[in-house]
Amino acid sequence: MIKYIFIGLVLIVLVFVIVVALRPADFRVQRSATIAAPPATIFAHVNDVHKFQEWSPWAKLDPNGKIVFEGPEAGAGAKFSWAGNDKVGEGAMTVTDSKPAEAVQFRLDFKKPFEATNTADFTFKPDGDKTVVTWGMSGKNNFMFKAVGLFMDCDKMIGKDFEKGLENLKTLAETEAKK
Repeated sequence: MIKYIFIGLVLIVLVFVIVVALRPADFRVQRSATIAAPPATIFAHVNDVHKFQEWSPWAKLDPNGKIVFEGPEAGAGAKFSWAGNDKVGEGAMTVTDSKPAEAVQFRLDFKKPFEATNTADFTFKPDGDKTVVTWGMSGKNNFMFKAVGLFMDCDKMIGKDFEKGLENLKTLAETEAKK
């Protein structure tokens, strides 16, 4: 009897490993918002890592968090590192590409609560007197993240943060554009 239970458990584990291994390695989370401001106004708040803190959905989750800025204030090479509570973790974000009023790309290096390197990108598309801003994040899932993805929907979790951040950015940019 114990032999059959053991064989059954081995088969369950084997099926689980196969299912996880067959899940896609690549992921992308993306959200968009239409903002009543010109692309250049919005771009300035994303391209400048100091200004990023004004609208980031994570910036206020740990009032005692530590942020360190390095390199130029804005554009390629601008970087900030953070270390905070369990809600924000620890990592660094570096601007890797910057096209004025068009796009900004970042390298995200997460250290805690898990290690990962992803790419975040923002695009700014004029739409009459408004701008469609798209915020995306992409990367590769290792075996552990593929397994976690069976039980937790990363798109829903991170997507909500992107939506909140875009709403914060919208409020900030539209207020500035009215001045």
